[in-house]
Amino acid sequence: MPWDARFDLGNEEMDATHREFVALADALGVASDADFPALFAQLREHTRLHFEHDGRLMRACRFPAIGEHESEHQRVLGELAHLAVRIKSGRLTMARAYAEGMSQWFANHLATMDAALAGCLRARG
Repeated sequence: MPWDARFDLGNEEMDATHREFVALADALGVASDADFPALFAQLREHTRLHFEHDGRLMRACRFPAIGEHESEHQRVLGELAHLAVRIKSGRLTMARAYAEGMSQWFANHLATMDAALAGCLRARG
């Protein structure tokens, strides 16, 4: 999923983080079996830091849907943790399938939860 201008939310910090996520997800999608585990670990850590940062932004603007948004983040982090265990034991199939579906999840998450957060940040200055 290459970066698309429609993903821009108008918040430079969020947009830069999202560009990094897309680049990592794209690299993961074409990674060899030898490279996949390290790239997955990199994407997982990026996602953890990304979600922590989003949490700080949500608290800063008193985002009304913080519970729902953070629950979604926890769900994704849990799935990534589960897949990391499988990858560590050499089982890549499920993680590859998950990585393929990340673009659809990302587009939906961005268009709903992250767009609302960006709007909250704009409104609160």
